Amino acid sequence: MVRLITHNLLACHAKGCTTNNFPLRLQDAAVELRDAEFNAEFVRGFLPRLEWKALVGAARELGDKSLPEEMPEMVDEEFLQKLHHVLLEIHIDEGAMVCPNCGHVYPIANGIPNMLLAEHEIA
Repeated sequence: MVRLITHNLLACHAKGCTTNNFPLRLQDAAVELRDAEFNAEFVRGFLPRLEWKALVGAARELGDKSLPEEMPEMVDEEFLQKLHHVLLEIHIDEGAMVCPNCGHVYPIANGIPNMLLAEHEIA
C-alpha cells in the first residue's frame, strides 16, 4: 500500500530526470484511513529520515492539515501521534504520482505504485 512514509522516499528515476524530481505530486488519489498500532519509538526514529516539507505538502494534498509547516523543536507524544497517523494510517489506494520535472506518471492501482519504466525511459 502506498502510505506517506513510502511516498516520502520516492523520486522520479526516468532517464535524464535528475533535478526537481522530488517530491512526486499526488494526483486523483483515492484515500482510505486504516488504523495502525502506534509505536512512538519507531516514529521518533524515522523523524531524521523525513523530508518534512514534502511530507506536509503531500498530507495537505490529501486533505490532512494536522502537521505544522515546520518540524517542531520539541517532539511530544501528541506530535508523534499526529505524525504516526500521517505516515502510517493514510493509505492511497488509487491515483498517480507525477514527477514535477518531467511529468512522468507513476500509476497507483490497488494500493501498489507502478515505478517501472519503459526501456526507453531507463537512465
